[in-house]
Amino acid sequence: MDGVSFISFLPLIIAVVLFFLKVPIGFSLLASSLFYFGFINTTMPVDLALQNLITGLESFPMLAIPFFIMVGVVMNYAGISTRLMNFADLCVGHLPGSLGHVNVLLSTLMGGISGSSNADCAMQCKILVPEMEKRGYRREFSAAVTANSSLIPSVIPPGIVLIIYCMVARVSIGKLFMAGYIPGIMLCVAMMIVVHIEAKKQGYGKSREKRATVKEIAVGLKDAVLALFMPLGLIMGLRFGLFTATEGGAVSVIYCFIVGIFVYKEIKVKDILPILKETFYSTAVVIFIIIGANLFGYYLTWERIPNAVSTLILGLTQNKFLFLLGINIFLLICGMFIEAAPIIIVLMPLLMEPLAAMNINLIHFGIVMVLNLQLGGLTPPFGSMMFIACSMLKIPMTKFVKASIPFYAASLIVLMLITYFPQIVMFIPNLLM
Repeated sequence: MDGVSFISFLPLIIAVVLFFLKVPIGFSLLASSLFYFGFINTTMPVDLALQNLITGLESFPMLAIPFFIMVGVVMNYAGISTRLMNFADLCVGHLPGSLGHVNVLLSTLMGGISGSSNADCAMQCKILVPEMEKRGYRREFSAAVTANSSLIPSVIPPGIVLIIYCMVARVSIGKLFMAGYIPGIMLCVAMMIVVHIEAKKQGYGKSREKRATVKEIAVGLKDAVLALFMPLGLIMGLRFGLFTATEGGAVSVIYCFIVGIFVYKEIKVKDILPILKETFYSTAVVIFIIIGANLFGYYLTWERIPNAVSTLILGLTQNKFLFLLGINIFLLICGMFIEAAPIIIVLMPLLMEPLAAMNINLIHFGIVMVLNLQLGGLTPPFGSMMFIACSMLKIPMTKFVKASIPFYAASLIVLMLITYFPQIVMFIPNLLM
């Protein structure tokens, strides 16, 4: 590339190699960046680079990360999943393949609470799959619907990957959160259609003999409404300016504790220490990734690599639709090998200029990118959700992939729709903000 030598790309190559060697993401980014500032760059002192690294952490919006992580942890201890599962069963238990529908609907309802596809997949492998097997569902189908429905929490707020994208792309957390709801609902509907078709083929039955009455649904909703109100209250608070995203995270934590202790009465004094430990550990992992990403960003900017990449891409095509198709294929392949967070951290600084030149909205692209990368997490050879489901349920990868093909097709259709019709993604942000 013009103006950029091979040695300028050496830290980027080192980071990618370390990712493939399964070195923790934060260490990979720090090691490659420090190699650059220590041995390649002779104009910026290392101590100045480290100073910039620390000042990059002094960001008020970044406080949102530990708060939203804690929300997910507290809700797991508060007995939310059982109440939401019962409510989901009341809504769809009368349909053929009812437990498959419950699986998908529970992922959708938990999306605003767990905020993590991997956490949702692991939870439902423990809670729902054993019951599905008792009812005669094939294990590979149970694994496929569990893992694939775990795509949904990645785009419904407060997904942690969404927050990382906001930090890197410097876009509004509130707008990105609002943008995720319609794609999440579309994924839910698409996967429930697949479950219905497969249930008809395999003869999977119902968990309820007849449709729940309005009174039964109302009682179930009463038990689950406090859990469902949390993501809705968060969005409304952001919309009406009652709090920032960071303050909303703090409010959500307090709300979850009040519900878990005084209403559901599931959280006990002995649970406080495990909640804090889990929150601290998860926060440390994410923040360490961001620390490495800050320094890595300085390296990319110093070498003008984003500008070079922009020139290269725009030289290949200036057609917006071809660009989006190509970037979708590229992201899907990347997601098959590496977790979503490091890909976002490495690629977004490189893509900012081409996206701006193509007039592609960063909020719209954020949902496309996150969904695409998480879809890669369901595919061989290294998809994390695929590995979680296969290892926990002890099924071969080949059987999992074969059972997942209809779900892959449904997810790709949704991905293409939100890629080429940005109005779908931007409808709620434009309406409310």
